[in-house]
Amino acid sequence: MSYKPPVRDLIFSLKEAAQFGRLATAFPNADEETVSAVLDAAGAFTSEVLAPLNRSGDAQGARLENGAVRAPDGFKEAYEAFARGGWNGLSADQTHGGQGLPRALDLAVYEMVQGANMAFGLCPMLTAAAIEALTIHGDDRQKATYLPRLVTGEWTGTMNLTEPQSGSDLAAISTRAVPDGAGGYDLTGQKIFITWGDHDLTENVVHLVLARLPDAPPGSRGLSLFLASKRLVNDDGSLGAANGVKAASLEHKLGIHGSPTCVMVYENAKAQLVGAPNQGLANMFVMMNAARLQVGVQGVGIAERAYQQALDFALERKQGRSAWTGALPSRIFDHPDVRRTLMLMKAKIEAARGLCLSTAVAADLARFSTNPVDREEAHMREDLLTPIAKAWSTDMAVEIASMGLQVHGGMGFIEETGAAQYYRDARILPIYEGTNGIQAIDLMGRKLAIGKGRAVRELVAEIFPTAAALKSADDAWLHAIGARLEAGLAAIQSASGWMLERRGHAQPDALAGATPYLRLMGDVVGGWMLGKGALAASARLAEGQGPQDYYRTRIGLARIYSEQVLAQAPALAAAVTQGAIDLFRATPEALGA
Repeated sequence: MSYKPPVRDLIFSLKEAAQFGRLATAFPNADEETVSAVLDAAGAFTSEVLAPLNRSGDAQGARLENGAVRAPDGFKEAYEAFARGGWNGLSADQTHGGQGLPRALDLAVYEMVQGANMAFGLCPMLTAAAIEALTIHGDDRQKATYLPRLVTGEWTGTMNLTEPQSGSDLAAISTRAVPDGAGGYDLTGQKIFITWGDHDLTENVVHLVLARLPDAPPGSRGLSLFLASKRLVNDDGSLGAANGVKAASLEHKLGIHGSPTCVMVYENAKAQLVGAPNQGLANMFVMMNAARLQVGVQGVGIAERAYQQALDFALERKQGRSAWTGALPSRIFDHPDVRRTLMLMKAKIEAARGLCLSTAVAADLARFSTNPVDREEAHMREDLLTPIAKAWSTDMAVEIASMGLQVHGGMGFIEETGAAQYYRDARILPIYEGTNGIQAIDLMGRKLAIGKGRAVRELVAEIFPTAAALKSADDAWLHAIGARLEAGLAAIQSASGWMLERRGHAQPDALAGATPYLRLMGDVVGGWMLGKGALAASARLAEGQGPQDYYRTRIGLARIYSEQVLAQAPALAAAVTQGAIDLFRATPEALGA
């Protein structure tokens, strides 16, 4: 099937859910006309250039040939067009060749990139995260040498954390960095699961690597961040000989076959220290947080693609009798359960889209607002929403891709329809960039601890007026949406209070409730996004503006979400507060070991 860029939905979500207008002072160049033009152009590029390579890239896959990694046919040409179009540097600093546009707009573009071809989109996604890390922690020489080439897409970037013995436990990293006597370092070690760790799209790949200095303290406190590129870089920025780093093998994966996932071996590879010694984990978190939000957007993109295919199939497939007209045979779209499934898919996508774009708006305000108080508040909001955006959106993506298979029935399980690829591709997302369980622990631990719950309290306080406006509306449907949203806020308040109390003296209880707590937060924030959209749609209907069916459907999406997702909030609060006693009593033997 062809990919239809959701430009109208993205513009609506940016404006109504994410409140993109709050960036007008910081980004006067990002007016409505510019936003629309950028999204239209990105939609054309992703649908015409990237989407046609999605299926062929999955079938062919990346391969390792004679020590060199080859991307699927067509990817190199597509990447060159991507770089020529300036898509790699939309939100990068103009000092380094970027366009200086808001990250929120950049992420809206990247949603379409990921929806069109997620395996391809992983490459520039990690480059963007590397740009973020070097912009903040690189020295002047590193910025001057590497950032312009990363921003233009001439070179690409990677993130090297995981090792065979460490997994998510970064404290167990053993890669060593030894001073070379000339101001640099020699890196030795092995990294696994390195996305686009090597390829033939560009001449150089810039690796950001966590490693240990000889005198480093043990654990995560002893990690430093290093830059090592595929080819050595001369003082004038030109490329020299090959460095001591190579892809030893490619992983055989469930999905994202077009994206090479490499085992990288460093053998006295020449490297530079990025930032201060033994501050590597803190420095790398800049890159990780940027990537986490990007992975959340990947979830939205792949879910949108799965939904589009399911909708097209439901409109084409004829089977059974229409529940409304009695027509026989009817489109399966005219079966209430199929249409309910599609609307719930669409509602969750819109909720996740609003959540991710709102997080990006907060990130933009945190960096560029002229008011220091506003910057602090925005930074706190970004910190709070990032683990929710990553985890909730990617869990949603797997669910939506699975629902898409269900709409196809038996045809969805057959590779020829293409629906199975979205499910296979989406499954990595809850694992990437810190598993979703880790995101939940981060939310419960670090983020809830901010001001002893201040970040959550301020979020709840901001959502309440939307719930009140919905409840006070004359429309009974809006009133019902507001009531469900209000009940969701009450569930957050009770669950957050319990979490704050338990995380101090009964931490196992808090850890046991972390994942349902994150889901509760995501469900309610998603309901807020849809509620804001429903209020805006109702206002436009009253004014007789725009496509009336579209705005009525926006209200319908908020309603189905409120009754089938928000209605579960009190039950989720109960799951949060169950405690860990049953987990403690469950011995391996009793569980069947």
